Amino acid sequence: MTDREKLLTLFKEALAAVLPGNLVREALRYEAGVLSIQGKVYPLARYRNVYLFGSGKAAVETARAVKALLGDRITGGLIVSPYAAALDGIDVWESSHPLLSEKSLQAADRLREKIASLAPDDFFIYLLSGGSSALVEKPVAPITLDEMQTLAKALLAGGVPIGEMNIVRKHLSLVKGGRLGRLSQARGIVLAISDVIGDDLEAIGSAPLFFDRSGYGDVLTVLKKYGLWETVPGTVRQVVEKGLAGELAETPKTPNRLIDHVLIGSNGQLLRKAEERALALGIPARIMTSRLRGEARKAAKAIMALGEKIAATGKPFAPPVCLLFGGETTVTLRGDGRGGRNQEMALAALGEIRDNPRFVFLSAGTDGIDGRSDAAGAIVDRKSWEKAQSLGLSIAAGLARNDSYRFFQETGDLIVTGPTGTNVMDMTALYIK
Repeated sequence: MTDREKLLTLFKEALAAVLPGNLVREALRYEAGVLSIQGKVYPLARYRNVYLFGSGKAAVETARAVKALLGDRITGGLIVSPYAAALDGIDVWESSHPLLSEKSLQAADRLREKIASLAPDDFFIYLLSGGSSALVEKPVAPITLDEMQTLAKALLAGGVPIGEMNIVRKHLSLVKGGRLGRLSQARGIVLAISDVIGDDLEAIGSAPLFFDRSGYGDVLTVLKKYGLWETVPGTVRQVVEKGLAGELAETPKTPNRLIDHVLIGSNGQLLRKAEERALALGIPARIMTSRLRGEARKAAKAIMALGEKIAATGKPFAPPVCLLFGGETTVTLRGDGRGGRNQEMALAALGEIRDNPRFVFLSAGTDGIDGRSDAAGAIVDRKSWEKAQSLGLSIAAGLARNDSYRFFQETGDLIVTGPTGTNVMDMTALYIK
């Protein structure tokens, strides 16, 4: 097995460990009518109906696994997904991601209606994962869909980190920041697969059934911080100003006593599986962090600088060693190219590797979709550099145009998995020989 093949194996086997079916089988037990989840016990026989709801990139496959476990005890439900699927006895609504559309509003209306109709003797399980923020939306009046789309594009183009992006989204929405959960009178549990740094339940999917500590003042701070306050649609400023004046209700600030939240999937699990597989292949591995963030190309250069130190001094780890990083970086769009944060990281790393034979660098997203592309990420080494040189490709030009996808299409270094049905952020690995 080549070094490239070893890194690809690490990623693929770690990814398999965080697929929804495996996460559900690990976290949930159902015996004699009792559902057990990480020490919490739910006697489902007490309830008249049990419904299955959910939203996010992992919602369909998680629902499939939960339905297989609970069988006919599931009365029905609704899953909102970025792709069409068939689930026995459960409706699936295909919505849009990463940008909002009319389908997002329709999804919110359907979820709001169904959750509000639950009786106190009903029970529901909500499957929450990354992507929910775009898949389900109901703007606060008078903000329109077009204006929310304009805002979403501005936040993405401005390189606003997901945590701060969600602060803005929650206060302009009737479903985020705990507002969806306040419609229900039923007992429920949220099974969350985290796509946010720190696994903060206030941030996953913009927390539709949790609560929210941020306020309208934080929204103003974020928009001004990234130079967006003066350019966002006027209705957005109007809603924020009304919220600051106390004319609009805040998001819920305390936990909902009827709804429990349980984290069943995270980036940490992904990294631990990668470390385990690396050791099985005879490669010493170190988990460096599951909180990698910041500008993608800068993060890549910092990782390569650490790798160069290790290669030169054997400190803090002696080669061979594989450094593992998890998290989610951002890209500030400067060009008209195609790609995503993982491919941009790989391209920036290649600029540091050049013709050095001691490094292999991989970065890929667990959802299988990196930015506006059909690739999960890319893997690079000296052979990538040699191929780029032979084709006359420029790393600097690729970075200037944010055009990493086309660069790696030419060199053959893309990692293509297709949509995976899960989402626990990204994995980056640097192997130092």
